[in-house]
This record gives sequence, C-alpha cells and structure tokens, in this order.
Amino acid sequence: MRLAVLPGDGIGPEVTAEAVAALRLAADQGGFALELSEHPFGGAAIDACGTPLPEATLAACRAADGLLMGAVGGPAWDNAPQRPEAGLLALRAALGLYANLRPARVIPGLEALSPLRPELARGTDILVVRELTGGLYFGAREEGAEAASDLCAYSAQEVTRVAHVAFRAAQGRRGRVTLVDKANVLATSRLWRRVVTRVAAEYPGVTLDHLYVDAAAMELVRRPARFDVILTENLFGDILSDQLSAVAGSIGLLGSASLGNGGPGLFEPIHGSAPDIAGRGIANPAGAIASAAMLLDALGQGAAARALHAAIEAAVLGGCRTRDLGGAATTAELGAAIRTAFAATTLEAAA
Repeated sequence: MRLAVLPGDGIGPEVTAEAVAALRLAADQGGFALELSEHPFGGAAIDACGTPLPEATLAACRAADGLLMGAVGGPAWDNAPQRPEAGLLALRAALGLYANLRPARVIPGLEALSPLRPELARGTDILVVRELTGGLYFGAREEGAEAASDLCAYSAQEVTRVAHVAFRAAQGRRGRVTLVDKANVLATSRLWRRVVTRVAAEYPGVTLDHLYVDAAAMELVRRPARFDVILTENLFGDILSDQLSAVAGSIGLLGSASLGNGGPGLFEPIHGSAPDIAGRGIANPAGAIASAAMLLDALGQGAAARALHAAIEAAVLGGCRTRDLGGAATTAELGAAIRTAFAATTLEAAA
C-alpha cells in the first residue's frame, strides 16, 4: 500500500506519528507491505512552499492508495493570503472526495465519559454520512463591508451519489437511514428529500426516516441510540458530527474517512489542530489511530482494522487515558498502550 502522510499543523504531527506507528505494526503483524511518504500540507505548507496545497503534495496524493492526515489550521495563518483550510477544501475537490463518513460509538463500560446520563449514552453507535463537496462551503460567495452572501447549491446527481453511500453502509449495520435537512424552509433540502426517497426504493431492506436538523440536534442529546446512519448535507453534517463527538465522550476518540469514486480516500481524526496544546505531548492520538484503522479497512485489511479498533478500546478501558478522557497519559503513552493491546491480539481472531 502506498500511503501519503500529511501531518499538517498544531497537534497534527504528534497524533499522526502515533497513527503511522500503529500502521507499521499492523503491517508487520498482518504480513502486508506499506510504502509511506510524508508531504507538507496546510499551514506547514504555506510556511515551506507559500501555498497550503503544493503541486508536489497533490501529485503524491493522486498517486497514493490512501491518504492519512493530521490536522490543519491555526491563528498563525489568520492573515495569510490563503488559509490552511483552503488546502483541505482544494484537496477534497481535486480528488472528488464527496462522502465523509464519521462514526461515533459510546464504548461499553465508558458511558461515564459522555456528558449524557449513562442510560442515555448507552448503546450509541452512529455513522454520519456527510456530503463533502457541495453546499455553502463550495458555493459562490460575495463579501463586502456591509453585506455578504454564500450560495448553497446542490444537484440531484450530487445527492444521489452520497445517498447510495449511506444506504450501502446501513445494509451492513442496523438497516436505518435518517435524512437530516431543513425541508420546511430550504429549497435544497426539499431536493434532498425527493432524491433520497427515490434512492431508498432501491434498498428495500433499509428503513428511511426524516428529521429537521434542529430536531435531530435535540434527539442526539435526548435519545442518541435511536440513530443508525445519519445522512445529511455539508454544513449540517459538519455541525452534527462535532456535536456527536461530545456524546461519544471526546472529539479525540473519533476518526473519519472522506471517499470518492475509486480514487484514494482521505482519513483523518475529526478534531482540529488544537494549537493551544501543540508540542506538549498531551493530545489524544486515538482519533488518528482510528482513522488509520478505517484506512486499512478501505484497502482490504479488515481483520487488522477491527483489531486496531479493538486495541483502542482495550487501552482506554484499561485506564490509559489522555487529559480529554480524564486521565494523565501522554500522547506517546496512549499510542504505545494501543500498540501493546494490538500486539496481544491475533488477526485471525479479529477476522
């Protein structure tokens, strides 16, 4: 597997180093080969190359089988001609990464980490499928001193392709898709409802229901276990998946995958660059390692992926927890504990 590694900014390099170490161990134990190359991206690339997405980095990403990213951004580049986040948007667009998958699960035995009462948090296991290359983030915009506008536009084709991702995922889970929109107000949301209802007819074993985004936000804190797969547009998905990370106990635990049609996927923790704790060795690497596990699964190494997910849970359940989880472990200590738990498993058992 040829992997392009984009450590990025802030805590990105710290958590990515632990994810790379986990990948190397998985390759050694699973008997498959890895070829990793590291490339500047985000603010680090602005400093080194003057742009958040250098041509050489993009070329390496196009040639890779998968991409592992840390995090981008920070106040150091607030006045730069291009913000680091512009590189991420450009990379998603260049590779056609239209579907963002963000799983969130409350680990059994760790319900107390959730801000919700244990009986409410228990059983939460949700996959958010977020459309990633349309909507407000990619629409035409105007900005002046006294007025500004952002255009939210979607086509039926954009909705159809991401809807299929959600329904296929639901087939391998509990068979339910909840479309989250604002169809009582927004024309784009009414398009989403029409298109997704048509797609649902192709999946008779999957149940479709609908929720307005404000109601969905409320249900995520009232009854999160009712959800299986949440399908939604770009802005709503960005907000709800971050809310869901708090329900799961910490944003530091969760990974994500951004996928397109056949090209390399981008795998990254859902947290940001956290410049306030960068360089202190206290960031939680679990989200980056979970992203590495998702990368392995996407590239056909399902047993190793499952074993790595199990190792994360075992390490945290065993008491090795960073500060965001109420512990005092360092980034390196939690990374090492996860690798130790992984090394103690057999991939045959995980399969």
